[in-house]
Amino acid sequence: MTVKKVLVAITARPSYSRIRTALQALQDHAGAEVQCLCSGAALSDRHGRVVERIREDGFFVADEGDTLVAGNEPVQMAETAARTIQFTARHLELWRPDWMVTIADRYETLGTAVAASYMGVPLIHVQGGEITGNIDERVRHAVTKLSDIHLVANAQAAKRLMNMGEHPDTIYVTGCPSIDLAREAASMSLDALREILAEQGCGGLDLDKDFLVVLQHADTTEHDASYRQMQVTLSAVAQSGLPFLVFNPNSDAGSEATALAIQDFFQNHPDVPYFLINNLEGKLFLRLLRQTRCLVGNSSVGIRECAYLGTPVVNLGGRQHGRERGNNVRDCGWEVGAVSKAIAHQISQSYAGSQIYGSGYSGELMADIIANLAPPRTKRFFEGGHPLGLIDAP
Repeated sequence: MTVKKVLVAITARPSYSRIRTALQALQDHAGAEVQCLCSGAALSDRHGRVVERIREDGFFVADEGDTLVAGNEPVQMAETAARTIQFTARHLELWRPDWMVTIADRYETLGTAVAASYMGVPLIHVQGGEITGNIDERVRHAVTKLSDIHLVANAQAAKRLMNMGEHPDTIYVTGCPSIDLAREAASMSLDALREILAEQGCGGLDLDKDFLVVLQHADTTEHDASYRQMQVTLSAVAQSGLPFLVFNPNSDAGSEATALAIQDFFQNHPDVPYFLINNLEGKLFLRLLRQTRCLVGNSSVGIRECAYLGTPVVNLGGRQHGRERGNNVRDCGWEVGAVSKAIAHQISQSYAGSQIYGSGYSGELMADIIANLAPPRTKRFFEGGHPLGLIDAP
């Protein structure tokens, strides 16, 4: 068997969670040599500096690129994408992998895809074919058209790719590797989580009693409203009377306003039982979500991993509009009374887990597919046809 050189671009904390089990399976596969290329928010202290976690987990980081342009406006996202193109292209010129892997729908993802395309490096896209309510959907579909192979989460995503002219033989339904982590996290002891929370100043959160988790990012299509939207969320969560843990937002436009809203709210409400945290390792984070009474916010983790875990979710705004979701999700607009009512409903519910994003065994399937890929054909728009080439996850 010819050993394939596989370069995996990791640009943010969620990117690593969504590829970690596939990375491990690739590293253990005799047919692959795998390296990680880290840039963007993956190197940011504010966002957990996930590059260090990647090394601790035993993966080789081929290079680090300081590509993240700090700021609160859309222009910084565009500038970061441009710097990601430059950094990625220079590394591809040096190593020339057989395949490059890029993940999901962030602006850095678009940068890696553009670089690979112009450098003539075959590109594998993970999580194409999904729809959302903001600019991430445009990025995701743009990356699809730049990619040679598609590893998608479910059959609905596969059908969308074929509607976009992707050949069925290039599309594999694998499920999402982050569900692998959710499966592993569901049975974990709470002891490790308690220890890490204590180290980050959240030791006062009693995991054996009801509590809420807030994870809200700026919506890039309405980033000017980020401050108000976070204030609405925190006001409604506080009305529940339950203690709650708030995560800092990601690096999208509007993130600084979101973080400022968190700071101002707690300064003005010193008696609210809250805990603020920056980052948690992937499985510990999912164990936290398995334990919480409800997740409130607009993160895709509420749609994807929480579906598998059966965690009640109040999903706010349009950031996740159009995604397939389980019955654990209750959608709501940005109004304090409506959010408060939705929270009250969800904390009284219990839900069975759903496998709409996979059964928890995607990583090994992805690794086997990648290690056995033939060189890609010249890409052409495919004019319809039956999905004969789809491979379903077990």
